[in-house]
Amino acid sequence: MQTRILERLRDEGPLSRVQLADLLGVSRTTIAAEVARLSELGLAQEVGQAASRGGRRSTLVDLADDIRFVGVSIGATGMSVGVTDGRVAVLKTRTIPCDITQGPEPVLALALKEARALLDELGIERPMGAGIAVPGPVDFHRGVPVSPPIMPGWDGYPVRDALARELGAPAVLDNDVNAMALGEQHAGVARNARDFLFVKIGTGIGCGIVVDGELYRGVDGCAGDIGHIRVEEFGPTCACGNTGCLEAFAGGSALARDATAAARAGRSPALAALLEERGELTAADISLAVAQGDAQAVQLIRDAGRRTGQVLASLVSFFNPGLIVIGGRVTGLGHALLAEIRGVTYRRSLPLATGNLPIVLSELGDESGVIGAARLISSSVYAPLRDRS
Repeated sequence: MQTRILERLRDEGPLSRVQLADLLGVSRTTIAAEVARLSELGLAQEVGQAASRGGRRSTLVDLADDIRFVGVSIGATGMSVGVTDGRVAVLKTRTIPCDITQGPEPVLALALKEARALLDELGIERPMGAGIAVPGPVDFHRGVPVSPPIMPGWDGYPVRDALARELGAPAVLDNDVNAMALGEQHAGVARNARDFLFVKIGTGIGCGIVVDGELYRGVDGCAGDIGHIRVEEFGPTCACGNTGCLEAFAGGSALARDATAAARAGRSPALAALLEERGELTAADISLAVAQGDAQAVQLIRDAGRRTGQVLASLVSFFNPGLIVIGGRVTGLGHALLAEIRGVTYRRSLPLATGNLPIVLSELGDESGVIGAARLISSSVYAPLRDRS
């Protein structure tokens, strides 16, 4: 019961005792007793009187003011670190570059440095918990990455336990796209969706799956690894070792590779100029070339969107989601990419499955992973209270 109260307060804001009793289907006496216990634990507090509904006014209940969580979302080339309150509203966040291939110790040291700096700025000695997300398959229960293709040196590393030890608080570890899906569900465009897909297109490509409001990880935690679905019989070698994977064609590294090839072959004057100026190209540079009307850059986006749409069309036919949210750094390519993904997905899926299917860009940006990681640890911190009720 205490867990259910805390999760209601987290997701819906301050509620009166009467509202809590109605929502949870218990008596007001039970709610009063459970709220008193939560107050003793330092997790909830009374915050005044609710608006009158006729008769005696009920007391408003909210989460304790001093609950704080740390959320860390690590990508292949950057990380976002933030601190939230108990309702998982971001208080402070920052995004910095990092290189996941440096290995777990230097990357985690950087994440901890940033987390401590934010905690110090907010005058917080120790958070109630921390969530961390990484761009690869994760054994959620053990808190370790498992053979992550783009994370050399991370396989089996005790990421969760290392973070918990350094911060002196419980921690959880998950895949970055799962965290981003939870972030969208909590505070983004998927807030009212029960069944949706969150597709991250960054250096890698992954899909967070939410079924009936719950994140679906699969038996071994690798559900949604759509970047390694083969889209061509023959093609570039992927980081996973196979050829023709979606990620090898449409991931950020693949787009940077193809943009560089186009620039060096003289097929794209705009990309050639950017390459000469900077010495290397990224996927984001393609959007700059598109803005200059560069035909080859437009074709690169169309090809990436077409192949991504092919995979999403298969997912729509299989899963029949109510919403698809597209996020990740490559979405910086903007509506040209989204338009191609939409067009192919709608054309290749059954009309019944796409008649009411929005495909939209994330509005949370880098904060989605931070919010999702913080939500994960909030659920973990609140959940053990079931045993006390």
